[in-house]
Amino acid sequence: MKCQTYNIGVEATMEIIGGKWKPIILCHLRHQVMRTGELRRVIPNITQKMLTQQLRELEADNIINRHVYNQVPPKVEYSLTDYGKSLSHVLNQMCTWGETHIDLLKAAGEDVKLLNRDDVAQ
Repeated sequence: MKCQTYNIGVEATMEIIGGKWKPIILCHLRHQVMRTGELRRVIPNITQKMLTQQLRELEADNIINRHVYNQVPPKVEYSLTDYGKSLSHVLNQMCTWGETHIDLLKAAGEDVKLLNRDDVAQ
């Protein structure tokens, strides 16, 4: 087994939750258990293939649970594991920072729109 070396701790974090889609998926799963179709609705620009790939990677890293119900048609739900829930503070901070940044851009006269504010108490 090869020794993995990181220069700084954030590299390990980004290895697990980095990229365009994983933090967005995790932010939604912080609040509730969701099905694939629900995730597609709240993340309209993600393709089904990319969503499936990202969910599989997060599951493999023990960040999310995938629960398959034994029924027809099949029902699959995703939720954060306890380990995944340990990312909540980081995700809350990212959402808060992003909302503040958008507010600053708006105040500077930029044409930006935020469709939903996060419901985490600040």
